Amino acid sequence: MTLFRLFHRRGLLGAVLSASVLALASPAMAQGFPSKGLRIVVPFGAGGVGDLTARIVAAEMSQSLGQPVTVENRPGAGGVVAAETVARAEPDGHTLFLMSNGTAVTAGLFKSLPYDTVKSFAPVSTLGTFDIAVLVPADSPHKTLGDLVAFAKANPNKLNIGSINIGSTQNLAAELFKTSAGIDAQVVPFNGTPNLIGALRGKQVDVAVEILGPALTQIKAGAFRALAVTGQKRSNALPDVPTAVEQGVKGFVASSWNALAAPAKTPRPVIDRLNKDINAALALPAVQKKLADLNIDASGSTPEQAAELLVSDIQRWGAVIQRAGIERQ
Repeated sequence: MTLFRLFHRRGLLGAVLSASVLALASPAMAQGFPSKGLRIVVPFGAGGVGDLTARIVAAEMSQSLGQPVTVENRPGAGGVVAAETVARAEPDGHTLFLMSNGTAVTAGLFKSLPYDTVKSFAPVSTLGTFDIAVLVPADSPHKTLGDLVAFAKANPNKLNIGSINIGSTQNLAAELFKTSAGIDAQVVPFNGTPNLIGALRGKQVDVAVEILGPALTQIKAGAFRALAVTGQKRSNALPDVPTAVEQGVKGFVASSWNALAAPAKTPRPVIDRLNKDINAALALPAVQKKLADLNIDASGSTPEQAAELLVSDIQRWGAVIQRAGIERQ
């Protein structure tokens, strides 16, 4: 992200900074931190990518902080339950929120929330990013993303693009694909990744837009072929698969990310201590290996960078939701 883009968004970002970067009050509270165990509230069930990421990082933070760091799973309501729990917590750094691109999506999907997605949190650091891929059955006639786009343009509304639930990152990425490629196609939502994978295997849809990790087994088994990944760069797991942008679909850039955030008004010295420990954990080769096995690119940040990422995604996915005509809940 450039400094120009950072200051171009200064309206929203200023609110983030006032809640996090400028939270310098109560320095006495920061002394002796941490004074008790920490908890990371995760808006997903146990065993998922987000949950496992939090647990891997929490284990290392426990060592460096000298206090237990536990993971508390609070799935449901698009992450609202978990987010509200942290937004209302004491701003002392002992309660953290596993924030994600889903947090940004939720800001555009709900008419009202019991917290302000920007003002109620103090982002601490990103944890990592993971790829989204465009997948077809192995015997699909579409050998490249260009083939797929050409077919869709020649046959308006004949291409069926599978994704998981409406409003998910994958679903919005499918909508972004349509607008970026300039095609008319049907986006067909399924209830969860297993159902989507089954639908693509059964050729109920022509193509699927899904997080790469859960599909890698199918790709390696020869059932699926990845036409593109949608990140800024190629995936380490599939280095021979070009990005969508490389194949001429400009603007089709989408990836998932996780970050840790504290409640707003958490003192800056506490934020700095947490940021230091998070980034130290992410720099460990063993942690990087564990995350890479989940197809996650370990990537820490400053609090400011994490704040900008949140603001950027709120704006970007909000525009996609509006263009797709998805009704706010």
